[in-house]
Amino acid sequence: MDLKTEMFEIARKAKIASRQISKLTTDEKNKCLLKMADALDSNVHEIIEANRLDVEAAKDAGLSLSLIDRLRLDEKRVSLMSNGIRQVAKLPDPVGRILDERVRPNGLRLRKVSVPIGVICIIYESRPNVTADSAGLCFKSGNVTILRGGKEAIHSNTIIANLLVNAAKLASPQFPDGAIQLIKTPDRNAIKELLSLSQYIDLCIPRGGEGLIRTVAECSRVPVVKHYKGVCHVYLDKSAKFDMSERIVINAKCQRPGVCNAMETLLIHSEIANTLLPILVQRLLEHNVELRLDPRGLKIAEAVASKMNLLHKVKPATEDDWYAEYLDLILAVRIVDNIQEAIDHINQYGSAHSDAIVTEDETTAQKFLNEVDSAAVYWNASTRFTDGGEFGMGAEIGISTDKIGARGPMGLEELTTYKWLGYGNGQIRQ
Repeated sequence: MDLKTEMFEIARKAKIASRQISKLTTDEKNKCLLKMADALDSNVHEIIEANRLDVEAAKDAGLSLSLIDRLRLDEKRVSLMSNGIRQVAKLPDPVGRILDERVRPNGLRLRKVSVPIGVICIIYESRPNVTADSAGLCFKSGNVTILRGGKEAIHSNTIIANLLVNAAKLASPQFPDGAIQLIKTPDRNAIKELLSLSQYIDLCIPRGGEGLIRTVAECSRVPVVKHYKGVCHVYLDKSAKFDMSERIVINAKCQRPGVCNAMETLLIHSEIANTLLPILVQRLLEHNVELRLDPRGLKIAEAVASKMNLLHKVKPATEDDWYAEYLDLILAVRIVDNIQEAIDHINQYGSAHSDAIVTEDETTAQKFLNEVDSAAVYWNASTRFTDGGEFGMGAEIGISTDKIGARGPMGLEELTTYKWLGYGNGQIRQ
């Protein structure tokens, strides 16, 4: 079967399944989800072994450490996947909610009701947990999933998808064939062929680097939910507590630097820079972070780095650094003179993803929260919280920086649309 025919059959099969899956009751869906979670836990060692093959191949191919970290699975990460599916099962069913209801003067009763989107294509790189997260969220919200993971995770994605499908079939004979499909071909043209089938596929959500997302958005005839970059900022205001600042900065940059909600630029008020920045520079250098600073910050950082024999880890920032999404242990640092300068910097150079302020001044905090034009804005908290699981969604299907439709972490509610139901008694339009 040629590629075009293969993608057509996958999409057609998915459309048929979408009409069947929408008929499942909440109890039937939850029963399938719990069996999926159990299957992941029962086969954790097989999943890790399959993942080991992917990790070894990634190392041989020279993939970056951050990409390998995204790819790697262990017992804890598999447990997070299964627990995420269980959390999704516990959440209210987003389908069938009455969103609006009104009666017109002629007696016609109108009701706005949430319904599944239909067929959702997920295109992603490296992270095999996306296979379980996406399948679970789409299934609970009554949607069919077509999964296209990267070739670097093919063994991991295959075993996870197979376990989910087989478990759901055992849980319910009503589980439709084609409800969860994984595209295994490494041919990159598969994406273009698939996303030309707008008569079958209703939405595409790409998850990965900027290059992948732009490629998908430019070739797709299907609506695409996206965020291109995660250029996230933390701004330390002049009233920021030093210990809180240190905790948030280290967490936002160092916990998992290869993810989209990690901090890429640190802004610090000039009134506390001489005292706080040396502390932060030392802690960041201890975490092996390379620093790229503006002229004022560079002088402070060089003095600290010299004492630590780490001058090679401190460099002057260029204009490009303010736009950069490093996805690595690299951090741009700039000293600003006031809150407005911080806000202006973020709105100019940021990607409208996630930004945070650390301050004890409520008026300053509210100004930041109101004026920073991003999908998620925090006061005295790490940007790392921009995640569906952390937002109580069980898991996430993606993060959107679009302003039309979904914005920020996307969970069950963001995977539904709505339709109007009209209840009449013979009314006709005059």
